[in-house]
Amino acid sequence: MTGSGVPAVLPGFEWPWNLPGADGKPIGISFDLVRTLLPSAITIAMLGALESLLCAVVADGMSGKKHNPDDELIGQGIGNMVVPLFGGLPATAAIARTTANIKAGGSLPLASVVHSLFLVAAILILSPLLSYIPMASMAALLLMVAWNMSEARHFIRTVKVAPRDDVLVLVLCFSLTVLFDMTVSVAVGIGMAGMLFIRRSINLAAATEVENDHESYNLPDHIAVYDINGPLFFGSAQKALKTITTVTPDIRVVILDMTEVTMLDMSAIIAMESIVDDLAAKDIALIIYNLKPRMMAKLRRAGIRKRAGKIGFSRSLEKSIAMARDML
Repeated sequence: MTGSGVPAVLPGFEWPWNLPGADGKPIGISFDLVRTLLPSAITIAMLGALESLLCAVVADGMSGKKHNPDDELIGQGIGNMVVPLFGGLPATAAIARTTANIKAGGSLPLASVVHSLFLVAAILILSPLLSYIPMASMAALLLMVAWNMSEARHFIRTVKVAPRDDVLVLVLCFSLTVLFDMTVSVAVGIGMAGMLFIRRSINLAAATEVENDHESYNLPDHIAVYDINGPLFFGSAQKALKTITTVTPDIRVVILDMTEVTMLDMSAIIAMESIVDDLAAKDIALIIYNLKPRMMAKLRRAGIRKRAGKIGFSRSLEKSIAMARDML
């Protein structure tokens, strides 16, 4: 079975909404059209970004180099915004072609340029011959490409060794892709991945009283040191910080070691304000130790500032202990 072949001309510039639709008339542009296409456009953009970054990671492992994610996504974004103006479709990095390129010795951007020039030459010179390629052989080729892209062995290995939550997301997204479409699968997968991330972050956040420092730094019994770990956000702030509100009545100064706090959102700031008020009501001073400058600026904007004898900030535990003794 043969077709009429690929036109031996390069595509010309045209606004996408001026192209004919199913009825032969220009599609036009309208709010309803944008609203209809926006979910699919976001899904395609996210899939393209994920596929390109995954491809870059695979290429790094094969070549021993390190890619710049920003360069990858900016380059892909610019390309995908330009190609529709010439009748093209959004594209992403291809792991199969990238792997073949690296195995052939291509390690510079020049390899992609040569690839593009070869495709242009095929369109301009070899297009009459392409019409003689049997569609059955093209179908077989596409089946092989689809099978190789499915990475069945990797899928099975992931199901065997991955954590149960990750396996659930994988199987659900796979089922939704087969039964419905990729748009639904990506939306559900991102939502579930976000919930799992929040759950794991909540489990990482904790506040524990440091006992050994009482001996190491000869602390009086009425000074307590708490080690705050993990990100403090809407899901973890209350759980991580509620321990501090249960200090014993003989404690006069509380020192918070915030060295390992990686995030502080508005919910955590409100929780910190509640702790400050609660400790102040009990006439207990608070010292915040080694909080990152950007997070300290958030607390200051919220009104949690240094107050003599009440609230202090320090960059080292030794200075925090000295400040605590002065507050007694």
